[in-house]
Amino acid sequence: MTVGQALALYENKIAPVKVSDDFCAKYKMYDNSGVIIDCGKEVTGVLFTLDLSEAAVKLATERGYNLIITHHPAIYGGVSRIDTVNVPQSRAIAGCVKNGVSVISMHLNSDAAPEGIDYYLMRGLGGKAGKTLCNIEGGAYGRVYEIEKTTLAKLAARAAETFRSPRVVYFGEADRQIKKAASFCGAGCDDDTVAFAKAQGADLFVSSDLKHHQIADIVESGIAVLQLTHYCAESYGFEKIYEELKKYLNVPSSYFFDGRFA
Repeated sequence: MTVGQALALYENKIAPVKVSDDFCAKYKMYDNSGVIIDCGKEVTGVLFTLDLSEAAVKLATERGYNLIITHHPAIYGGVSRIDTVNVPQSRAIAGCVKNGVSVISMHLNSDAAPEGIDYYLMRGLGGKAGKTLCNIEGGAYGRVYEIEKTTLAKLAARAAETFRSPRVVYFGEADRQIKKAASFCGAGCDDDTVAFAKAQGADLFVSSDLKHHQIADIVESGIAVLQLTHYCAESYGFEKIYEELKKYLNVPSSYFFDGRFA
């Protein structure tokens, strides 16, 4: 299997890079999905990881894997310098090149895939299907849906277990009854997502990287907030993607869960 064939497998089974391109064009966003580093070697093994970190590169090389597939782009914007002394990300990139490790990053297409990261965030919270906010051909982002009625405190405790994170935080009364949630993977809190949650009658808003004024506005509007770490909200779904793809890989593979960021 070549790097190009690994990319094609991901695109055929999960979502093509075109989904990211269309998402960016429609919603005026930026992304950098696809092959980031191609060392031109036959793939000996694949490590899936949310981020290209030094720890991930170390694990891949120890196991003899020469392909890493990340969710977050290994290189996001223009690179002006590679500083392996002061910048950990530079060391990770340099480590890949030095050790012949290729990198594929699948970002917004993984978020918006029919069974992608945003979808699995909903499933992890107990939802099955709902209305979506951002829609393109072959993908969607932002969901509101019914869940089995429970209290905010119990839902938060369940989320901490499901998403493997000790850092789940909620805002609202602990005994507040929750039966309709709106969720947005990653840093999915802005005017549009908040307005969507309000308009759809959600009594819970779930996302990561929220700012204080956003939390205050949502809570003052009568909606509870469940804040997950960016890592755990997305690693859960990316690992589900790995579990699907590993059935088709003809080389050894692993998923790297980095508990430092959960």
